[in-house]
Amino acid sequence: MQSLPKHFSQVLVDWQKTHGRNSLPWQNTRDPYLVWLSEIMLQQTQVSTVVDYYARFMQRFPDVSALAAAQPDEVLALWSGLGYYSRARNLHRCAQQIVALHAGQFPDNAEQLQTLPGIGPSTAAAVASFCFAERVAILDGNVKRVLTRVMAFPGDLALGAQERELLAIARQLLPQNDLAQMMPRYTQGLMDLGATVCTLRKPQCEVCPVQSMCQGFARGEAQKYPVKTRKLKRSAQKLSLLWAQRPDGSVWLERRPDSGIWGGLYCLPVFESHEALTAFLPEPVRSRLEALRTFKHVLTHKDLHLSPMMAGFSELQHMPTRTSAVSEPEPTGAWFEPGQWPELGLPAPIRKLLEDEPV
Repeated sequence: MQSLPKHFSQVLVDWQKTHGRNSLPWQNTRDPYLVWLSEIMLQQTQVSTVVDYYARFMQRFPDVSALAAAQPDEVLALWSGLGYYSRARNLHRCAQQIVALHAGQFPDNAEQLQTLPGIGPSTAAAVASFCFAERVAILDGNVKRVLTRVMAFPGDLALGAQERELLAIARQLLPQNDLAQMMPRYTQGLMDLGATVCTLRKPQCEVCPVQSMCQGFARGEAQKYPVKTRKLKRSAQKLSLLWAQRPDGSVWLERRPDSGIWGGLYCLPVFESHEALTAFLPEPVRSRLEALRTFKHVLTHKDLHLSPMMAGFSELQHMPTRTSAVSEPEPTGAWFEPGQWPELGLPAPIRKLLEDEPV
C-alpha cells in the first residue's frame, strides 16, 4: 500500500471553501436535525431531487418534535415519490425515539447515533462530524471513490474485510487539529470532491485539488477504482393493479405491508396476474372490467411492468375479502375520495395514474 499523502485534509478544506458546494439548504448549520434529515434523504437519491422534498419537509416539520408528533401517513405522503420508503418509516421512528429517550436532543457522537432507527455508520459519522466536530470518518459512495483512487486501493469493496481496511485508512487521513472548524469542512470537501470532480465516469482529474497526491492518476488508471466485483442483477416483475372506483370518484386503496415494494404506502390492490385479479372480483363487477395502458416503473434493481384494470363498483357493493393477492399479510383498505389522495402516502406511479398524468 502507498504511504498516506501529507496535508491531504488541509488541501481538501482549502479547496472546499472556494470550490465546494456551500449553498445547499442543509449546509452552514450545526443543527443535527437539519443535517440528519438531509443525509437520510440523500441516500440513493440525487441532490437535485432532494432539494424540493427537503423544503416541504422543513415547512411541515421544522424540528424533530414536530416530526415525532406527526401521523405516519402524513410522513409517507410527504415522502411519496422519493422512493426507499423504509427511510421514511425509520425517519419517523427515529424522531419519536429522540423525543422519548433523549429529551428531543440528538446524541452528540456517532456511536450513540447508530443506536437510533435508520442511522447507519455513514449517516452517524456525517451528523457527528458536521454538528459536533467529532473526529470520525464517513465512508459513503463518493468518499470511497475518492479514497480508493487517491490510495490506488486494490481491495475488493464487495468484501467486508477490505471495506474495513479502507475505513482504517479514512480514519488516519482525518484532520488532527482545530477539529471544530476542520472536521465539518473536511467531511463536506470529501463528499463534494466525489460528487463534482472525482465522478464515477469521466473524472475531472485536471482540476482535482489532490491530483498530485493521487496514485490512481499517477498510474493512469483512476477509473479502475473502486474495485467491487459483486454486482446486483436487475430483474423484472409483472403485476396487475385493480382500480376499483365508485360513482362518486372514490377509489379503493390498501395499505401495503411494511416490507417489500412500496412498504407501508396506500396502493391500488396488487395481484400477481390478470387472472388472479379477475378471479377476485364478483361477476357483476368483472363484466365491467376495463384494461388500461400497461406501463413500466423502474426501481433501482427491478423493472415493474404494471397493468391497471378499472372496475366500477356501486355505492352498495363491497370489496371482497382478499385471498389471492401478492401482499402478505392480508392488507387493510378503504374507499378514499379524490380530495383525500394528496394526504395519503402513495407510490409515485400510483399517484400519477390516479391523477391521470403520464406514467
